[in-house]
Amino acid sequence: MAGESFGKEQVAKALALATGKEEKEILSALETPKDPKMGDYAFPCFTLSKDMKKSPAAIASEVKKKIDSLNKKIIEKTETAGSYLFIEKTEAVGPYLNFFIKKRHIAQSIISAIAEAPEKFGSARKKKEVVMVEFSQPNTHKAFHIGHLRNVVLGDSLVRISKFNGYSVVAANYMGDVGAHVGKCLWCLEKYHKGEIEKIPKEKKGEFLGEIYSEASRRIEEALEKGDKSLKEEAALVSKKLEEGDAKLTKLWKETREWSIEEFMRIYDELGVKFDVFFYESEVEKKGKKIAEELLKKGIMKRSEGAVIVDLKKYGLDVFLILRSDGTALYATKDLALAEEKFTKYKIDKSIYVVGSEQKMYFQQLFKTLELMGFAKAKNCYHLAYGLVMLEEGKMSSRQGNVVKYRTLFDEVFKKAGKEIEKRHPDWGKKEKEEAARKISIAAMKFGMLSQDNNKPIIFNIEKALDFEGDTAAYVQYAYTRASSIIRKNYEENKEKITLEDAKDADFSALSSESEKELCKKLSDFPAVCEKAAAEYKPFLLPKYLLELSKDFSAFYNECPIIKAEKETRKARILLLESARTVFKKGLELCGIEVLERM
Repeated sequence: MAGESFGKEQVAKALALATGKEEKEILSALETPKDPKMGDYAFPCFTLSKDMKKSPAAIASEVKKKIDSLNKKIIEKTETAGSYLFIEKTEAVGPYLNFFIKKRHIAQSIISAIAEAPEKFGSARKKKEVVMVEFSQPNTHKAFHIGHLRNVVLGDSLVRISKFNGYSVVAANYMGDVGAHVGKCLWCLEKYHKGEIEKIPKEKKGEFLGEIYSEASRRIEEALEKGDKSLKEEAALVSKKLEEGDAKLTKLWKETREWSIEEFMRIYDELGVKFDVFFYESEVEKKGKKIAEELLKKGIMKRSEGAVIVDLKKYGLDVFLILRSDGTALYATKDLALAEEKFTKYKIDKSIYVVGSEQKMYFQQLFKTLELMGFAKAKNCYHLAYGLVMLEEGKMSSRQGNVVKYRTLFDEVFKKAGKEIEKRHPDWGKKEKEEAARKISIAAMKFGMLSQDNNKPIIFNIEKALDFEGDTAAYVQYAYTRASSIIRKNYEENKEKITLEDAKDADFSALSSESEKELCKKLSDFPAVCEKAAAEYKPFLLPKYLLELSKDFSAFYNECPIIKAEKETRKARILLLESARTVFKKGLELCGIEVLERM
């Protein structure tokens, strides 16, 4: 069955024959014991107790007897080995039936599967469904900080994993280029910094706007604390004039908007993130207002103290504000229009919104409103929430200016990575050192954001993000590099060039150690992990898997000599190394992370 481990499939078939249950049902119940001494797979017999009217322990013993006779019918046929039984033995332990799989079977199955199509191993067949993943969504005129980084990394990985699993994917970005934040920034720029723009280098203008926005928020809040509302009113007036099309402000808006967009594009390029389509709030605002007017006439929306709302109280969703009382647009105004455009123009089947968990209520209101509008695809909209990125002292805020900017983080990580490379490889050339530092830096940031459950907040600590030990990207990258190093060294010392194409005539019975078996089993889990990560929108499952794979690889690396091993054993182990390299490389690629041949 697609997406399942090879040995696990065979165990499910045997159990299905013995119990009469569906393979799918058995697969969902099969467990992988933490202790290898308890077998490779364990089946809890509690699920059969009701139908068989016996205790789980009695059922385990009974099914064991059936399996022991039936396993003669479950024969694995291969080109090189003829046929052999894949189950080494079974053990009934209380209510569990434990299965031990022959090492040769696991190695033969997994390495042959990887060798058959290295680039496609773990992928799924083409699906008809077209999915749009909307992510990043930075606001122009604001700083791009580490909170935005988590969004970008999560969305980009989901796009990669979904494509790998056969979906047609449209990667979309929706930039907030209009709104109160823009008016606030332009107000501060004109009022306090007129004439300074020319002095700012082109590549720094995007960052400069982020600083201006923070300053504007600080000035307004300080004035409000003193009871002075004038600055807030001045900024609001700029926003209203801009929305009404004031020529001078529109010109300034267009110019400064480009500064922000250029800065964002530099960051995306650096991160290796690509988008298929860019949406802008300014382009859907008018259509959103038109939709609001139409829904007012239909009675779906109504006016309340001048504002346009949708009353969703009977659905437990309170009141959804669509337009302010002064007629200016809100996020909701534009999101209603954008949802229609996504499905009609791009012919998608599903729209995924990668947005912070603090917006959970907002998206429930938005999707319910789309449903009340009669928008048939409302049920195909999904909010992929993620926790906030927090500083040690609490939530970051562009207004307060207590954000760790992306550029600051990257520069610090790059500096530390450079020092580490210099310490390890002082003989490398400058270009190779910088390239290695760049790959390690990007990997450290991405892995740090992606390896956490997206539903949980990250308490961001720069020191931990820069740590080259432990559960980090560098640990996984180094596992790949070590495998590459052994393969190069084997060629130098033994003059053997062994590739995955040589798997067809290899003797995998040479892979007899427990660490080799565990590594093969972990490699066989890759398709299921990819499938689950895509189906459940959980990219964090992939870094989790890669860390586990790295630990199994390390155990194999430390326990099993390769270069000095007997020829057939060496060949089998090199093929296992090549298989691990293949999965490491693809797994990291799905996280948006590059590998290094030397590290």
